[in-house]
Amino acid sequence: MAYDFDLFVIGAGSGGVRCARIAAGHGARVAVAESRHWGGTCVNLGCVPKKLMVQAGEYGDLAEDSHGFGWDTARGHHDWAALIAAKDREIARLNGIYVSMLEKTGVTLFTGAARFEDAHTLLIGPGPLDLEAPVRRVTAERIVIATGSTPDLPDIEGIGYAISSDQAFHLETRPQHVCIVGGGYIGIEFSGIFQGLGSSVDLVYRQDLPLRGFDQDMRAGLRDAIEARGIRQHAGRSPTAIAPRPEGGYVVHLDDGGRIGADCVFFATGRRPKIDGLGLEHTAVRTTSGGRIVVDATGETDAPGIYAIGDVTNRDNLTPVAIAEGHTLADRLFGTGHPRDWSLATTPKAVFFSPPLATVGLTEEEAARDGAVDIYLARFTPMRHTLSGRTRRTVMKLVVDQHSQKVVGAHMLGDDAPEMMQGLAIAVTAGLSKHDFDRTVGIHPTSAEEFVTMRTRTRVTERQTD
Repeated sequence: MAYDFDLFVIGAGSGGVRCARIAAGHGARVAVAESRHWGGTCVNLGCVPKKLMVQAGEYGDLAEDSHGFGWDTARGHHDWAALIAAKDREIARLNGIYVSMLEKTGVTLFTGAARFEDAHTLLIGPGPLDLEAPVRRVTAERIVIATGSTPDLPDIEGIGYAISSDQAFHLETRPQHVCIVGGGYIGIEFSGIFQGLGSSVDLVYRQDLPLRGFDQDMRAGLRDAIEARGIRQHAGRSPTAIAPRPEGGYVVHLDDGGRIGADCVFFATGRRPKIDGLGLEHTAVRTTSGGRIVVDATGETDAPGIYAIGDVTNRDNLTPVAIAEGHTLADRLFGTGHPRDWSLATTPKAVFFSPPLATVGLTEEEAARDGAVDIYLARFTPMRHTLSGRTRRTVMKLVVDQHSQKVVGAHMLGDDAPEMMQGLAIAVTAGLSKHDFDRTVGIHPTSAEEFVTMRTRTRVTERQTD
């Protein structure tokens, strides 16, 4: 049969937009449907506005830190409404750029919610952006699901009183006291945002350290950094209920019998794939109990011709990974050469706290599963804070496979860590050895030079067996 499009992408987030653009560049007839935000979660309700708000909080710190350098600056008053308005203007500008990029490559745009009628037919109905839009029926030879994820809140009493990151970006006023539940990326970053802008913050997480899955030395260093910022941590705790207080605000009940009073309760307890309303029951697409769309190594689902990329597959939920998957899929389906080769195993990661944390490659625990590893670890006060007087320690770590002497992991907690880690990611991806690091001349005086001057091994971790 003749289809309306060669490729239809459901979702205009980073991965979906890249897939559509590259496919259109190869000459395919492409369409995209977006029901809410052009640019997806990252641009609108994730990494971009979140980093802008992290940076906002850092200006108050800089004013205070300048006193140690002879300045008589004052921290001053922060205008939350002005920040939100400025953030919204930037997001609107980025929305326009995403739409423009798609239009310039000849992609057909649909505003509305797309759902499957069958494996090659989609119904596009009204969405939040256009409630009056008529239902349209389109067909496509291939369809890509790139709908991302949505906040996942636990089923506890009073959960309706809580907000998620979706609402946090649009609060009309900054709450004076915030209780944040969750020790992952979102919880850590927003605890720093609110504290940096003047709020009192309680942070609740159920592990003994924040950032489960990260290197243990980095997790311990982050715990200390959170404490140094004056954020109250409730490790090893979980909320059991939320209730309103007669005087206003809420009280969060913890499983150890403790209580936390707050003006705002913010849950950052993970995200789940956004598949509701897609009509997957009309296809052979298979999902797990948690809603993850199951795909093979090429991104294809159990339904031939239907693919899924990005957070909706719940694998490595990072914007650059979704972009890589979308680009590779478009090349594979419509390109004439070999798909671009991405090293997803060495995808670098960053957590934008103050100070930030960044990492690439294997943790010490992961690397030791394959054999003994040499560990090089440095902890020090960065030069700026020898004068500012701020209690802030930098932690840097290299994980080296003992047999091959390849650097298989690099980790850092400290100022500018994400900027440094991008370069280190190239070195780890290239498989460079500790000797290559040692023979590289450092830039002095910088924190970065520590990565090429850590010549004394801190410890050896023998192979770990389960």
